[in-house]
Amino acid sequence: MKRRSLLVAGLAAPAILQSTSSWGQAAWPAKTVRFICPFAPGGGTDTVSRLMCDQLTKLLGQQFVVENKGGAGGNIGTAELARATPDGYTLGLITVASHTLNPMLYSKLPYNPDKDIVGVSRVALLANLLGVTPSLPANNVAELIALCKKEPDKYSFASSGPGTSLHLSGELFKKLAGVDIIHVPYKGAGPVYHDLMAGTVNMMFANMPSMLPHVRAGKLKGLGVTSAERSKAAPDIPAIAETVPGYVATSWYGIGAPAGTPEPILAKLEGAIGEALKNPEIQKRWNDDLGLDMPPPGRKGFDEFVAEDRKLWAPAVQASGVKLD
Repeated sequence: MKRRSLLVAGLAAPAILQSTSSWGQAAWPAKTVRFICPFAPGGGTDTVSRLMCDQLTKLLGQQFVVENKGGAGGNIGTAELARATPDGYTLGLITVASHTLNPMLYSKLPYNPDKDIVGVSRVALLANLLGVTPSLPANNVAELIALCKKEPDKYSFASSGPGTSLHLSGELFKKLAGVDIIHVPYKGAGPVYHDLMAGTVNMMFANMPSMLPHVRAGKLKGLGVTSAERSKAAPDIPAIAETVPGYVATSWYGIGAPAGTPEPILAKLEGAIGEALKNPEIQKRWNDDLGLDMPPPGRKGFDEFVAEDRKLWAPAVQASGVKLD
């Protein structure tokens, strides 16, 4: 009997371990989750990070707290995400900068976007919006081009940092419109707005979520969107391509986790993101308020999307002549 009991216990042990393991995995998240936004507060990346963290907090029952880690075109925060312990308690926003542009712009990156970070889901597709200071004597893209050509190197455009989509949107505009405007890099889009409204800098190509509210409030003039067609969120603002043929420069946001994060955690997070994006409140904010399009959620097709996005942005990177170290 004693030998039989030991045999039964031995056979049961793997099941107990499996049950315990499953219980442990299912318990995630059991504490606060840190969410790295690799740009300064106040920009579109910050807005989307906070909205998504609010939804994930409600769905998963633990606080998802945004930490802004701006600088170096998003590289500082993204590198911190890549180096984090892969236990599900450090996640972060990944973007067109971290995964599409920076690999083409920097000779050395402090992370490998294809090996160090798992793309869990895209959460938004978006155009940038060209906004100018209210005092600038230009009310459309054609007038802006004429103004810049009349006085070369007098006018400036701000960005959230060298090599970001905001910067390259401006460089592509310079190339295709044939104008000379001075690039003024900041450590994030948020800090630009005070200077832009005051006229310290003259214009900025900014993500729709951060720029559009200022345009709607009359604090800035919105002259054009960087998508091929007008945005559903602001159909009264022309596409820059209507004046500058061939001009297109679009962006995206996603959520990533450090490589090696356990599959059950990734699956649970992926499911929660999908549920968050189905929320009518979020859909309204995305479509009506922020000018965002909603891509198919999840990991499926993520890597293929990034590979294609790099091909689409390659001409803009080449046209800019920008190379960063």
